[in-house]
Amino acid sequence: MVTSVQFIHSYWAYLVLLVVLLATINALAGFFSKREYSAKDFRISLFALIVTHIQLLIGLVLYFVSPMGLQNITKLGMGEVMKNSQFRLYAVEHPFVMILTVVFITIGYSKHKKKLLSNGKFKTLAIFYTIALVLMLSRIPWGQWF
Repeated sequence: MVTSVQFIHSYWAYLVLLVVLLATINALAGFFSKREYSAKDFRISLFALIVTHIQLLIGLVLYFVSPMGLQNITKLGMGEVMKNSQFRLYAVEHPFVMILTVVFITIGYSKHKKKLLSNGKFKTLAIFYTIALVLMLSRIPWGQWF
């Protein structure tokens, strides 16, 4: 089961990264070009929200069933996990930063809906989605991916 969940989490992550990158670029382009916010822009930002939330759910399942997640902390203790950079990445840093990523995307999406003008919508999405993208890129376990 762990292998299946890890496989899904790893490959879904490619989609998440692609969609969040697309949504961020779309928001930045819309803000700087001063174009009108359209249904297409809404769908792109919504899709980024959806795929990140699905990834969060898959990641939470993986965190509780994987030997590198919570089991590692309960087996070795937090002190030992924090001393080892690989254990710390998988058990603490990656989950915490990815939860922050989802929080920023959720806040950005929620706040942009309340804005009335296109420029305000794009600005809100651009700020929050860019922060989320930078956070996401900072804690992807690149060694596992390639």
